[in-house]
Amino acid sequence: MTTASDSDPGRPAVRTEGSTDALPLAPTMGMSLDAARMPRRSTLVDRRVLRITAVSIVLGVLAALIARLLTALIGVVTNLAFYGRWSTAFSSPADAVPRLGWWVVLVPVVGGLIVGVMARWGSRAIRGHGIPEAMEQVLLNESKIPPRITFLKPVSSAIAIGTGGPFGAEGPIIATGGALGSFIGQVLKVTGSERKVLLAAGAAAGMAAVFSAPIAAVVLAVELLLFELRPRSLIPVALACVASTGTRYLLQGSTAVFAMGAVTSPGAMALLVYVLLGALIGVVSVWTTRIVYGIEDLFEKLPIHWMWWPAIGGLVVGVVGYFAPLTLGVGYTNIEDILNGRLTLTALAFLCVMKFISWSIALGSGTSGGTLAPLFTIGGALGALVGLGIAAVAPQFGVDPRIAALVGMAAIFAGASRALLTAVVFAFETTGQPAGLLPLLGGCTAAYLVSALMMRNTIMTEKIVRRGVRVPSEYVADYLDQVGVGEACTRDVVTLDSTQTLAEVRRWLAEDVAQTQHQGYPVLDERRRVLGVLTRRSLLDPQWHYTLSLGELLTRPPIAVSEAHSLREAADHMVAESVGRLVVVGKDDPHKLVGIITRGDILAAHARRLREARHSARHLRFRDGLKPRPAQ
Repeated sequence: MTTASDSDPGRPAVRTEGSTDALPLAPTMGMSLDAARMPRRSTLVDRRVLRITAVSIVLGVLAALIARLLTALIGVVTNLAFYGRWSTAFSSPADAVPRLGWWVVLVPVVGGLIVGVMARWGSRAIRGHGIPEAMEQVLLNESKIPPRITFLKPVSSAIAIGTGGPFGAEGPIIATGGALGSFIGQVLKVTGSERKVLLAAGAAAGMAAVFSAPIAAVVLAVELLLFELRPRSLIPVALACVASTGTRYLLQGSTAVFAMGAVTSPGAMALLVYVLLGALIGVVSVWTTRIVYGIEDLFEKLPIHWMWWPAIGGLVVGVVGYFAPLTLGVGYTNIEDILNGRLTLTALAFLCVMKFISWSIALGSGTSGGTLAPLFTIGGALGALVGLGIAAVAPQFGVDPRIAALVGMAAIFAGASRALLTAVVFAFETTGQPAGLLPLLGGCTAAYLVSALMMRNTIMTEKIVRRGVRVPSEYVADYLDQVGVGEACTRDVVTLDSTQTLAEVRRWLAEDVAQTQHQGYPVLDERRRVLGVLTRRSLLDPQWHYTLSLGELLTRPPIAVSEAHSLREAADHMVAESVGRLVVVGKDDPHKLVGIITRGDILAAHARRLREARHSARHLRFRDGLKPRPAQ
């Protein structure tokens, strides 16, 4: 019984640095490290990524066409419901209110009834604004969305929005694009991770097609769907958004969705105001989320089937719409008017309050529609109100109400969803105002901070968290991927010789010394190369005759890992091979035994991570090395 030594001789390496292939099998060597099973070294991308990328590009084009089709469908439903005409033009229901009078109340009710029927006998998954449902499928169901959602979601959303629902088209299109990506991922032979990428690519492409905001769409996919930032997922999603936005340019042009007049860069005082405004909006976003889910809880207590809830929500939408026609429909023109200062102080306050009442009750009723546009309207109106007030009371601060509206619009989304980067980039891309970037960054970060302090879950995650889904809230680098096997393995290894008999080894184990308490022992040949590993249980198994040599007892080659591998690769290899320990071989000489890595060693490596995260100490001492002067 010996301990591995770093001076053991080894044969020339058969594995080159950076190779992604396992060690080759050498038939003439028998049971040795030439036949060892080693984990493949991970690479950033491979040929499969190219395949998924090609599919994603096609998916991006399809998502843009679906987005165009959905907006046309919303136009058809709106024109039929409010104007009695057949047209795909994107019309505002507000203009029909004076003509319809109180009949306008019935239109959203009918839409809610239809959506309720579709949800009950079609799929309950069409309820809500789509993103939480997509997140749930990513986290729990290997991104497998039922194919029928691909057409049920856009149709139900078009009916809900077209009959006056105070929602945006972006949520349903994001959900539809994700469902299409998932469907393609179920048709093709792909892994669960690749299917998730296709789902995220379709969802992001849908958002990019609606708002002509490809970068924000990519960031949205990272923050809310992928839960990772890797080249193999980022590349397909990014190119899908490029394809989607390019298709939109061909169909609708490249102008900003919410075009604004030119604004100037803010001064220091104005910037401070925008940051404080963001913090205020962050508080509003928290209470907005709580109220929406509080209303949903109230609907849960109703003594009627949930199929009827959207009709009740539609009744509220209709009544509010009668008194405040601008709350009906998607309201993209409202956002543009807010950002350009076209609404008076009274109009802003009225729109903000009435839109919130209509949207929160309708969303809580479980109908089908998006949250982005309503949040932008509410936050933008509130920001404009504060901006106008400060500009009137303290003009010396140099606050521009239009920038205040822009900050309010983005900050409420950043606070409600905690998709910070998405909110900043989205507001910039949809307005094309570089002077607004710094106020956006400050305001959205302040809202994000307040939201994180006051609220554990978000408007995107609260629903699925209540159903027991654990949603990642922080995306950090895998600690196990940062630590090498050579740093964590046990190098003082007790080894056995292949020529020893079981009788000898069993007598040695009976001595009950420290070296005999291990659960596994590498077996070496006469040239000090590893032939395999025998467990203590195998060595003491009575079915094996005591005259057998250890070499005869080996049944499979060693399962090995190089000291250059990461602990993540080692852990994955253990799972794949169903073992609890791996032989560690040299980086430059794969025949040389370096040590043993066990599951316990991998867990122990986390002690350093926990220490870095929890232990606080002062390390910089200005008086280090100074000695007191001797007395004179």
